[in-house]
Amino acid sequence: MDATKVIIDTVDRIRQRRTAPLVLELDLTEGLIDRPPADPLSAVLSMRRARLSDVLSGLKRARRDERVKGLVVKIGTHPLGLAMVQELRQAVRRFREAGKQAVVFAETFGEFGAGTVPYYLACAFDRVYLQPSGDVGLTGVALEQRFVRGALDKLGVEYQLGQRHEYKTAANMFTQESMTEPHRESVARIAESVTEQIVAGVAEARRLDPAKVRELVDAGPFTAPEAVEAGLVDGLAYRDEVYDEVRRAAGEDALLLYVTRYHKGALARKLPHPGEQVVALVQGSGPIKLGRSGRSPMGGGAMGSDTICAALRAARRDDAVKAVVFRVDSPGGSYVASDAIWREVGLTREAGKPVIVSMGDVAASGGYFVSMAADVIMAQPGTLTGSIGVFGGKPVIGELLGKLGVTSETVREGANAAMFSPTHGFSEAQWARVDAWLDRIYDDFVGKVAQGRGLTRERAHELARGRVWTGADARAGGLVDELGGLEDALALARKRAGLAADAPVRPYPRLNPLERLRPPDSSEDRTAALARVRLEAWGPLAALAGELGLPAYGPLMLPGSWRIR
Repeated sequence: MDATKVIIDTVDRIRQRRTAPLVLELDLTEGLIDRPPADPLSAVLSMRRARLSDVLSGLKRARRDERVKGLVVKIGTHPLGLAMVQELRQAVRRFREAGKQAVVFAETFGEFGAGTVPYYLACAFDRVYLQPSGDVGLTGVALEQRFVRGALDKLGVEYQLGQRHEYKTAANMFTQESMTEPHRESVARIAESVTEQIVAGVAEARRLDPAKVRELVDAGPFTAPEAVEAGLVDGLAYRDEVYDEVRRAAGEDALLLYVTRYHKGALARKLPHPGEQVVALVQGSGPIKLGRSGRSPMGGGAMGSDTICAALRAARRDDAVKAVVFRVDSPGGSYVASDAIWREVGLTREAGKPVIVSMGDVAASGGYFVSMAADVIMAQPGTLTGSIGVFGGKPVIGELLGKLGVTSETVREGANAAMFSPTHGFSEAQWARVDAWLDRIYDDFVGKVAQGRGLTRERAHELARGRVWTGADARAGGLVDELGGLEDALALARKRAGLAADAPVRPYPRLNPLERLRPPDSSEDRTAALARVRLEAWGPLAALAGELGLPAYGPLMLPGSWRIR
């Protein structure tokens, strides 16, 4: 009898899990990742972190699922990029438009610190709850640049760098003691554009006048009671109180389920279809380098040209693939590697398969280079892109070495054999070669921008000159075609390919376990797209970052912290 009762109870629980109302949950305490694991180590390290694409797909399916009654999200202190936040805001808005409630809870939006971007995310929900001891750090946008020229002078280090052109300010931290006028103009416009987006978003969501929101930004941060009085949050509550309210609204028998588990459960129940027509998703993230993608011990990974090119080839040659979405989240890097990826994007288009680029938080310099040949470039308003320019040179540390008592001698054959040695400066003839190299890269970059974007070369140069743009401003200038996120890019790819609105998406390369274990037969084999399981140094930390600070991944690089958080 006991055994029968156990069986009956088990069956009832299984039935309940299949039929009970659902409240989806998303915990952003650890943030989100915007790329698939590149290797087994990355897979282990990111095991407990949700992927943006899974969250977006889960919320899209939930909009049509009658079992799903609501969504509850906890926002933590882990920084989220502005473009990623805009993707989440868009997904939440569509979820709410389907008639489902969405509630957000935070212990604090900045504990005696800035919390503008996380609050911007929160205000997209039906109701915003804050722990009574929390704060709302709605304080605006600040972009800070440090300059080390004075310290380098004291050390006896000189940087000999050339740039194309005045807005390509990546090297200014080494060569200047403060912002140049073009540098200040560019950064000021980015801060202004981002502030416009955040103020408009908060005003619309909280039903406040934009001028009032701007006053609140200047008056922040706010204590919890002040935030309620200002209309920034709907109530003060602890986690248990918020979750109890959400459950009561959904039904006492409602089950709580993570959005990512909900999404993966749906995938597991859907059997693969042989010959099914699909959209390929190729994801490129991190600094761009020659060779295969790898992992950095400093965190994150690099976009290897061999890996991305092989993935694009695999998608291009697969008859089941009818369109490609190329997700780019990169500050740039190697010019040669970027050019190799650019070529494969063009070949994929020539094969009759539409290519849609979806930009993440940053797709600048080399990140723009790999994107510009696509049929359509899509970015969020807060994406940082452009930076169409180049710089290069070297640090000269001979004086520093002398102060340390280090001497060096060079034996060479060839007038320029030691040209890139950091112990001495460039000669006049060598500077002429550096200038020719910079001019060649810049001319090629701008020419391909003009070709890919349908601009005159003069207009492309005007938009280039190394300047970084927000996605909103890049759209106005013609460097970006449409504003939107990954979900929009996938929908557009399906439409361009004539596929059904729910046609499946497949990451490429798509390999079975045996293929992952065996070595590739050739560079044409799709297993050649696998990332190499190795640790990559951040630049040549292998060579002390180019022996003191040059971007290790190449001349099309946007160094420093450029993500708006």
